[in-house]
Amino acid sequence: MKKFVQHSVMMVAGLVGIPSSMSHADQKTTVPECKQDDPRFLSLRRFFHNAKCPIEYLSAAFIREADAHHLDWRLLPSLSIIESGGGKAFRGNNVFGWNNGDSSFRSVREGIHFVAGKLAYSKYYRNKNVTEKLRTYNPNEGYSDSVKSVMLRISSAQALD
Repeated sequence: MKKFVQHSVMMVAGLVGIPSSMSHADQKTTVPECKQDDPRFLSLRRFFHNAKCPIEYLSAAFIREADAHHLDWRLLPSLSIIESGGGKAFRGNNVFGWNNGDSSFRSVREGIHFVAGKLAYSKYYRNKNVTEKLRTYNPNEGYSDSVKSVMLRISSAQALD
């Protein structure tokens, strides 16, 4: 019995010392601050407010994650509008319908971070423009155009690819 306990302790100690391998999307990303006077923040907050979206309070989080992952700042909010009405109908803190709505997150903020990472670094999405990412996200005819229409409603100051 003593030998078994010693062996078990050694195994656990060995496992603790093994570094975990994390995908690029799982690694901590330095998320820049979003200033309250950033015109993108003001546009997004106004858009969410006018649409009566419960996730209006996360406007800065959407922009910070987009900046940290080099995504168009309108993409994630637009996906949330199409998939959950901007947080009006969702489950498991999944406002993006990620994984056909079957994925759950500890918080909506965690979901924003997760989906931003996947859209930026996953082998299915990286090195694709917005249109290509949207066609991969949901290949149904018209989906890409619907999301891009919302993006333009948030702000038409930036061209879409």
